[in-house]
Amino acid sequence: MAKLMTKKEMAASAVLPEVNFSDFGDVRYLHLGTPWVQGSMLIDEPYDIELEYVQRMMAGLLFMDPAQVSKKHAMQLGLGSAALTKFCYKKLRMKTTAIEINPQVITACRVWFKLPHDDLRMEVIEADAALEIQKARHQGTVDLLHVDLYDHDAAAPVLDSADFYEHCYGLLAEDGVMTVNLFGRDSSYETSLEKIAEVFGPQAVWAFRPTREGNTVCWRSANPRVPSVLRCC
Repeated sequence: MAKLMTKKEMAASAVLPEVNFSDFGDVRYLHLGTPWVQGSMLIDEPYDIELEYVQRMMAGLLFMDPAQVSKKHAMQLGLGSAALTKFCYKKLRMKTTAIEINPQVITACRVWFKLPHDDLRMEVIEADAALEIQKARHQGTVDLLHVDLYDHDAAAPVLDSADFYEHCYGLLAEDGVMTVNLFGRDSSYETSLEKIAEVFGPQAVWAFRPTREGNTVCWRSANPRVPSVLRCC
């Protein structure tokens, strides 16, 4: 198990978990000071998505015209191992923004998980997502919003209030879509869905069955409609 901490990051160590990684076979895993997996990467295919629940978080693409995807804006709340950020930026060629509170996570993703440096099409913002998403420059700009905010024990979502989801709604463009990972040993799936439906409306919420690991990905649209690929299901 390798560890990484710079002098600049030591000031945050008292309140933010230490970041480390482990390799098992052809997969690299990100940890926040515990054995719980916070993200992963295929070492030989660093821009693919390895974890099943993260793959499911790309369900928002069902609402998009494939020819228009590269013209859209994706945002991730919580960087993890940067799997979603890298996939949207490198594979889909989208404008991509990630918001991450822990500077160690950002450094780890740059050093260990092949996260490219910022450019005109990608920006990684070190900030508290709850506050950052309220800024005027983000409002109404996001077409594909990914919410995956967990503490170091992966016990429950760090942000899971109706007010938070209201602010997420404010981020979305007219046809924007948000996907949320609701995994958590102490979280209430039904309660979280109720909070989301309170903001988006119950007709705008869909969910996958839980993965083997217990992750439940649900997604909702700012413009309620059933994507054509699901109408036969």
